[in-house]
Amino acid sequence: MISRLLALAASIVLMCGATLAHADGLIDNVNGIALDRNGEVVHFTGLTIGQDGRITALLSDHDKRPKHPDWRTDMHGKTLIPGMVDAHGHVMELGLRKLSLDLSDTTSLAEAQAKLATFADKNQGRPWILGGGWTQESWGMSNFPTAADLDKAVSERPVWLTRADGHAGWANSAALKAADITAKTSEPKGGRIIRDAKGNPTGILIGTAQKLMEKVVPQPSPKDLDAAFQAAQEALLSVGITATDDMGTSVADWMAFRRAGDKGQLRLRIVSYADSVKTATLIAGPGPTPWLYDGKLRCIGIKYGEDGTLGTRGAWLKAPYADAPKDTGLPLLTTDQLLNLMSRASMDHFQVAVDAYGDKANQTVLDSIDELTETYKGDRRWRIEHAQIVDPDDLPRFGKHGIIASMEPVRAVSERAMATARLGPDRLKGAFAWNAMLANKVPLAFGSDYPVEEPNPFIGWAVAFTRQDADGRPFGGWTPEQAVSRVQAWRAFTQTGAYASFAEKDFGTLAPGEQADFLIVDRDPLLVSPTDLRQTQVLQTWVGGKPVWERKGNAQ
Repeated sequence: MISRLLALAASIVLMCGATLAHADGLIDNVNGIALDRNGEVVHFTGLTIGQDGRITALLSDHDKRPKHPDWRTDMHGKTLIPGMVDAHGHVMELGLRKLSLDLSDTTSLAEAQAKLATFADKNQGRPWILGGGWTQESWGMSNFPTAADLDKAVSERPVWLTRADGHAGWANSAALKAADITAKTSEPKGGRIIRDAKGNPTGILIGTAQKLMEKVVPQPSPKDLDAAFQAAQEALLSVGITATDDMGTSVADWMAFRRAGDKGQLRLRIVSYADSVKTATLIAGPGPTPWLYDGKLRCIGIKYGEDGTLGTRGAWLKAPYADAPKDTGLPLLTTDQLLNLMSRASMDHFQVAVDAYGDKANQTVLDSIDELTETYKGDRRWRIEHAQIVDPDDLPRFGKHGIIASMEPVRAVSERAMATARLGPDRLKGAFAWNAMLANKVPLAFGSDYPVEEPNPFIGWAVAFTRQDADGRPFGGWTPEQAVSRVQAWRAFTQTGAYASFAEKDFGTLAPGEQADFLIVDRDPLLVSPTDLRQTQVLQTWVGGKPVWERKGNAQ
């Protein structure tokens, strides 16, 4: 009898435990909007969250609520949507930019010089002045700025400022001297030193030539990196990004992520793509890591770069630039080098992501994937990052082999004038071709390439279906045939963003079994105008069923 009673009691405990685990938390009274796994819009008014931080059910008005949840949060009718996924960003660069001189908001050379002088005056103890975010196009300049321009603001200390896209740097005379860069300095393969008529360096280093400066630039300390990470994490969570792919992770970056995880301060999900095979081997070993820190961190792949950007005329083109008839861009790797590097990563089952901006670079990566798939079978999810300018004849090739197009909508409007000048009108048919990707059944994942652009996904979302900037220009949209629908753009910032890094079973869709990563926002993003969508305010950010960020002044 006693044994029977004990067995009955045990079964009751197990049943109660199962019930509690199925309804530990309740988010109620929401205007819930999400996409199902087919990309169709679904509505709900509540959701339940298990002890493991995963969703157990989406609830409608007619569904019964758990009678005794461990906790309940009433959202008072506010809008709840899935957390946003940025498929291409640079976490530590974003944080370091926020702790250094940021020129991204300057609109003229004079303004940049004034901001530099003020920053240097306030930071007398820094031996070097470091920062970035500039583009000559935003200053209305057709040519690059020079060391002499920087010397007018700061001449007694070295200054090194990276261009917004990270593919060029700007040095003053003191920095050039510190790096011993002179008229006799040879250009490294994949790099370019801009020179004057006498062969003297003007202060601009492009592509791999930046390494000539980076070898003497003081490296941030672990303390600096920890502060930078916290600044980046705060910035990303505040705009609704709950997961991001970190492209080009260094060993120092990875250790900063790990230190945050060890201290229980990792609130954002980060999928890491190492900057080299060597780095991947050091931080991950013989293959991708498992999820660490309760699903917050994983190293899954390696990111390579095949060319530079349009802004530096480093994008590798099949035909010369319209505004530089002798220039076709700057390949960073030979075809054999790229093929060997991609093969080496694939041998250890690391996912491969390759930056490709110009049409020749995209063709080269596509050729490499065609060849590698004969050896490396299975679900590889090859990634081409940016895919900005593609020959229309090559667009259908993206639909082969499960290739993912990882693209940034906001760059289509920030770079449209430059792209038109660099390419001419005849080559715009394959420029930022999002709709063509979907038409060829290509998984389309959206990001921002922060800090090149602002990480706010609601701005990118609006651009994706309007092809217009914040002022509604150009009328009707730039090459509007490449716009996608509002829902398709949303999917690219959520579901396909997760799919791009093999994480679709963990986040990206608010469905039972997935992590409860969601946002409380101040408006319904499916009903507002594109202008209002851009202005969306995130009120709360939840990751794994826990609130990790809240806007000041937000009241339940």
